[in-house]
Amino acid sequence: MTYPIRPIDESEWPAFGRVLEEAFGWTPHPTQFERWKAETEFDRTLAAFDGEQIAGVTSVFSFTMTVPGAQLPVAGVTAVSVLPSHRRRGVLSSLMRRQLSDVRERGEPVAALYASEALIYGRFGYGRAASELSFRIDKNRSEFVRDAPQDPSLRLRVAKPADVRPEMEQLFASVVTRRPGRYERNPQTWNNLLADEEFDQRGSGPLRSILAEDDTGVRGYALFRIKSSWDDDGVPDGTLKLYELEASDPAAYALLWRSVLDRDLVAKVECGRPADDPLIALLADQRQLRAGWGDELWVRLVEVDRALTSRAYSAPVDVVIEVEDDVCPWNARRWRLTADLSGAECKPVEEQPDMTLPVTALGSAYMGDGMLGEQFEAGLLGEHNPGAVRRLATAMSWSPKPWCGQGF
Repeated sequence: MTYPIRPIDESEWPAFGRVLEEAFGWTPHPTQFERWKAETEFDRTLAAFDGEQIAGVTSVFSFTMTVPGAQLPVAGVTAVSVLPSHRRRGVLSSLMRRQLSDVRERGEPVAALYASEALIYGRFGYGRAASELSFRIDKNRSEFVRDAPQDPSLRLRVAKPADVRPEMEQLFASVVTRRPGRYERNPQTWNNLLADEEFDQRGSGPLRSILAEDDTGVRGYALFRIKSSWDDDGVPDGTLKLYELEASDPAAYALLWRSVLDRDLVAKVECGRPADDPLIALLADQRQLRAGWGDELWVRLVEVDRALTSRAYSAPVDVVIEVEDDVCPWNARRWRLTADLSGAECKPVEEQPDMTLPVTALGSAYMGDGMLGEQFEAGLLGEHNPGAVRRLATAMSWSPKPWCGQGF
């Protein structure tokens, strides 16, 4: 069967929501549902129809996202869902292909998403492009190294998050270009981040903030909740759940972490952070940092040539890449990538390739933390010119490592 696909209009929003509720097994509070609706771009929200019934859906946020050395328009893919009654009928494949075609028509060379299930999106050309460490830090064993940065001009200020939103917005805007994977936030994104109804708290208490500032203004902030508890002996055993910690410089960063880790009546701090978070270097005993490693952002090159010429490179490279891509056939050909520290060029050629790569491999490497070497050693990439994969991996690597930090 074929299922007609088109953007929904606002009147179809309840039916759209019911598909997501069934697919994700989650029923949002009505207020959460309205927030979600407020940030939805209806002209970018697709539905597949079985008669009058919506059988599957997907949507896109129009982002300006940081990539190595630049910012790009990126399609933030979200809400990918199919009714349980319509699985394995080609609904998902049709939606994803239509969406990628639409993304290309809008001039976005890259798409990105958070994968609810890691097995799904490689089929559509997405590669794991960023990782996250889930930290669990014991407060009593969190001393910093002796030469941790300090600035006596800095001071801390406790404030309600809603009262200091303009300062946090300004600080975030000043650091968003530093790390690949971050995207510029609109007012609705901030509304959702700072939402603090009882159903937002999930038993972890109200949202709190603390700012690091000097006489020139705010240099960093932390957003967190504290779940209070005591053990059977009456010893405080609270958990601080850190949502964001942003800083413009190392001294403000260290001061904010110290404030978080020294909080009274808290025994441990939990958070998700970049794989190269500077906190790792600040801790005197790094063995005390318990961390779980997982995937974060997934990336898809919608137009290989535009995507590869729109980012910066860490080393010169000149390679011919044969790209395999059965979802976006316009990418499936040989491309010569020539890049150095001043720029890049990517053109179609008929020359013999130095390597053969699935488009997923380029997506995984795009933000600067791909596993091209690991994939080559695993036998998943074809190298026809010895050393070509290593040269490309070196050129595409980037510091700091990518991390989005705000799901969508």
